[in-house]
This record gives sequence, structure tokens and C-alpha cells, in this order.
Amino acid sequence: MDITVYSTPTCPYCKLAKQYLSAKGFAYTEVDVSQDEAEAQKMVEVSGQMGVPVVVIDGEVIVGFDKKRIDVLTGK
Repeated sequence: MDITVYSTPTCPYCKLAKQYLSAKGFAYTEVDVSQDEAEAQKMVEVSGQMGVPVVVIDGEVIVGFDKKRIDVLTGK
């Protein structure tokens, strides 16, 4: 399963999303969009949003911290 979390260091919902994924035992790639303008642009292209977190699970985009959608997409 391929999981990417687009986030910023100061975003509380980003921290919650990453903690939730870790607690469920999922490895993920973290992308700090505050430090990488190209990745920030990629996040906007993928999600249509400027806000974080954006979680991408096997190509499916979740904007914000949505436990139920994470559970559906991960099967847990």
C-alpha cells in the first residue's frame, strides 16, 4: 500500500493523521510542503486544495484528517 501525507510541521491535524496511520501500523511517506514548493504544487494538483493534511492512499485523495475514509481505503 502506498501512502503519502502532505503536511506542515505546525498543523495539528497533520500530526493527528500521521499518529493515526502509525498507530494502525502503516508506513507512509511524509512530505513537508512548507519546505518544498514543487511538492506543494503537486499536492494542489492532486487534491485541488491548499490546505493540509492531504493523505493519498493508493492514488485516492483524502483532504483533512478523516479517520473513516482512511479506514475504508486501508481496509482497517
